[in-house]
Amino acid sequence: MLTQITRRSKQREREAKRFCAMEIKVQSNSKHPDESKHPLLQDNAETEEKTLIQRAISKTFQSTAHLANLLPTGSVLTFQLLSPIFTNQGSCDSISKFMTSALVTLCGVSCFLLSFTDSFRNKKGEICYGFATIKGLWVIDGSATLSPELAANYRLRFIDFMHAFMSILVFIAVALFDKNVVSCFFPTPSDEIQEILTRLPVGIGVICSMFFVVFPTKRHGIGFPLSAN
Repeated sequence: MLTQITRRSKQREREAKRFCAMEIKVQSNSKHPDESKHPLLQDNAETEEKTLIQRAISKTFQSTAHLANLLPTGSVLTFQLLSPIFTNQGSCDSISKFMTSALVTLCGVSCFLLSFTDSFRNKKGEICYGFATIKGLWVIDGSATLSPELAANYRLRFIDFMHAFMSILVFIAVALFDKNVVSCFFPTPSDEIQEILTRLPVGIGVICSMFFVVFPTKRHGIGFPLSAN
């Protein structure tokens, strides 16, 4: 009797061990697919984040390039060249902030003033630049004069002031797209300020672009593309 009882107990122990081993295998197999799936999900999430960041960066550069076409070339190039130097790559002290403020102000004023410039070709085919006035066009170097009939085509108009004002807004949008300038004036912006800095230049760009499409400028001043005529 004792031998039969010991045999039965040993068989039960063996069956229990087999059952436990089967449970461990089932659990390991059930965990395997999940572990293999999680890295894929993480990779997909990382790739989606990268694509979103890349899209945002490309849209930012496209918006900046598109808005820069509405401004004088010299003012935009001067700002883009000197902004990393004056802002110290976004790490500004009091002197850097002053220099950056002066740069933004001077470039904005130049965009405003150059909106009132225009050009024409003299008898030799040379291009002459001048400022639009109430009476006509004041040639900067005085190398040529226009007849009263031709000068009337270059007179100062109300739309010129609108274009000049919009040029300042466009330049502000371009400056806000510059990460060095934003980091200089807003090193640690709050959530509200960050939202404004993100959405304001986009809104300015859309409104000003629509304005320039509806009311295009006919002037070809300093820093603007020249016409064939």
